Amino acid sequence: MLERLELEAFLTLAEELHFGRTAQRLRLTTSRVSQIIRKIERRIGAPLFERNSRSVTLTAIGKQLREDLQPAYDQITAGLTAASLGNAVKPTITVGFSAPWCGNLMVRAADLFRIRHPGSVVHVEEIQLADPLGRMRSGAVDLQLTEFPIAEPDITTGPILFSEPRSLMVPEGHRFAALDSVSLEDLADATLITIADDRIPRYWMDYYFPRRTPSGRPIPQGPATNFWPEVLVHVSQGVGVSTVSARAERFHSRPGLVFVPFRDAPPIDYGLMWPANRKNPLLAPFLAMIAEAARPADPGV
Repeated sequence: MLERLELEAFLTLAEELHFGRTAQRLRLTTSRVSQIIRKIERRIGAPLFERNSRSVTLTAIGKQLREDLQPAYDQITAGLTAASLGNAVKPTITVGFSAPWCGNLMVRAADLFRIRHPGSVVHVEEIQLADPLGRMRSGAVDLQLTEFPIAEPDITTGPILFSEPRSLMVPEGHRFAALDSVSLEDLADATLITIADDRIPRYWMDYYFPRRTPSGRPIPQGPATNFWPEVLVHVSQGVGVSTVSARAERFHSRPGLVFVPFRDAPPIDYGLMWPANRKNPLLAPFLAMIAEAARPADPGV
């Protein structure tokens, strides 16, 4: 039977696959982590990790052990957290979403979670367009379903849950509105409504609001907005156009707007992310609820 420190060391290393980061999270020395792992491997009689100068990976036995131990550990941790908080305060997780179709999935997962974990509280909130990482970095949000790519040292990214083709949202009467499809090169002949990017990674902006076409032609940049309703107003009033998920037509269609599919734009991937150094004990069970909620139905329903 593994002691708590051994269990935490193994599961943390299985997640991080890096002895230094594992030691930092557990507030131990790297040599102490190595000692604990070797002790577990001697007890089991088989290596749990493959180590070399470049990487650390789980062996097949290590993967199986992680799958066997993680659910029980998460349940114990959540129980201990609930007990330490006392009867007056219930364990809580706050989850965020960036688009309505992401919000629908998170709400379904939250409903499942409340049934399976009746002593817990789930808050679901929308993340504002102009500050996609701020709520998480402030500690207000524990988990978020959002548009990828996300490549930040303080944020852990999980699996991509679904992908959506892109469309170009144009004003009614725009010359693109009558086309069956548009190309990324066509953006050079339009004004692109953007968002205020002082709190958004540049690589994310370039992916969704590019400044040049693939061939290098400059794309005229329109007003920088702070909220999604502003984008809808600018486009409907003929100020410019905006790249969107194709699913946006189902949620934001209105007089004055036309959605034209791209024929060559990469898809929009929607994935999960959470703080790298601050993990809510309810995170793992909630991730399981998201996986379950995403299976039976379209995430945008």
